[in-house]
Amino acid sequence: MIKTDAVIIGAGPVGLFAVHQLGLKGLKSEVIDNLDRAGGQCIELYPDKPIFDIPAIPECTGKELTENLLRQIKPFNTNFHFNERVQEVSCENNTWLVKTNKNNTFSSPNIIIAGGVGSFEPRKLSLEEAENYEGKNIFYSVNDKNKFKGKKVSIFGGGDSALDWALELSKISNVTLIHRRDEFRGAPHTLSEIKKLEKIGKIVIKTKYQLSKIEGDENLKSITIKNDDEKTMKIDTDYILGFFGLIMKLGPIAEWGLNMNRKTISVNTENFETNKKGIFAIGDICTYPGKERLILSGFHEAALASVECFKRAKPDEKYRFEFTTSSKDIQERLGRKTK
Repeated sequence: MIKTDAVIIGAGPVGLFAVHQLGLKGLKSEVIDNLDRAGGQCIELYPDKPIFDIPAIPECTGKELTENLLRQIKPFNTNFHFNERVQEVSCENNTWLVKTNKNNTFSSPNIIIAGGVGSFEPRKLSLEEAENYEGKNIFYSVNDKNKFKGKKVSIFGGGDSALDWALELSKISNVTLIHRRDEFRGAPHTLSEIKKLEKIGKIVIKTKYQLSKIEGDENLKSITIKNDDEKTMKIDTDYILGFFGLIMKLGPIAEWGLNMNRKTISVNTENFETNKKGIFAIGDICTYPGKERLILSGFHEAALASVECFKRAKPDEKYRFEFTTSSKDIQERLGRKTK
């Protein structure tokens, strides 16, 4: 059982800023996310796309925003639980119990849902036999690249994740990069580096091909790919990595008894609490009159939700608003020395 002041579901920018706002108030949080790293849509969908509506930052990329938010919350030593999904939520004595698919149980007076419009999950291979090898020979994210050292790895996809991992794993693995189109969507610089590696035989690239067959016994042995002209090619393969983007699923959240409005959750604008005491929704997942789906709106929602979280986590203490510039307590929490 992991006890904490708040469980945050979602490690996108709004979830990360919620960690910051809770931390400033002296509250500890645990963050759970389906994906393998922090950043949410910013990292998975547009890491290099410029963002122009973050206050005091004229322009930044999704990757830069995520990195800055992680740097901002570093003093709070927050625990992240990646590749993990909330399966069940129950309430006991005004305390929420959150259980995940990895059999972790969290106990907290507060839950902050910051998971976008539903939770993000990797788009998977469509072949039925792929399920037999998921988590063993077929992966949709990389936790430990050393698993693939000296192995034959077939990478499917045309975006940044596929290109980044093709480049990285080419240092330790035999990589074949397969994409259903000639054009790649990833960063031009990364693609240029991969093309250089192709010329010297460090990476094999197959375009206009898609997966048509998987063969193996206990472990994956080979795959067959097919192009638009029905031409097939068999490739010896130890591992498949699929990077086809994300799909959004509401998942178990739909069963928590929250006031749902289509795929969003209705909240009040005083503290962004749902109809369940102690469960808050911020970011794209929440809705209210006048709602704007902007990152900066989510930051505002996180700030107000954190105040109510403090009141629930520390009912015997009076909440006192202080400016960060004048509060010694806040500066100490940020690791700053005070006189």
